Amino acid sequence: QVQVVESGGGLVQVGGSLRLSCAASERSFSSYAVGWFRQGPGKSREFVAAVSRSGANTSYGDSVKGRFTISRDNAKNTVYLLMDSLKPEDTAVYYCAARVAGPITSTSTMYNYWGQGTQVTVSS
Repeated sequence: QVQVVESGGGLVQVGGSLRLSCAASERSFSSYAVGWFRQGPGKSREFVAAVSRSGANTSYGDSVKGRFTISRDNAKNTVYLLMDSLKPEDTAVYYCAARVAGPITSTSTMYNYWGQGTQVTVSS
């Protein structure tokens, strides 16, 4: 069983950048595919990005393609989400989720373990 904890959220100006981290308790973090989801005010949960167990494959939601980059460092048991060219619509609580085995997926119910979330606020 793995525990994941998000960090790196905060207040940033529109057009700025921010990097979120998802730290895992499990040594064999490479056995988990990891996804990022977000939920903004008045919005439903939205898929942001996902990365395969090895880090070789990635997937992004349409709204963040070209602006966000997901990566992982299994030696550090950490997954990152680099957010660039931030917009007010990116304001949300961002959640990291881990999936046991299998390929990456954008479906939230396919993930087994979830972090507590970290707030990202983008303002002008």
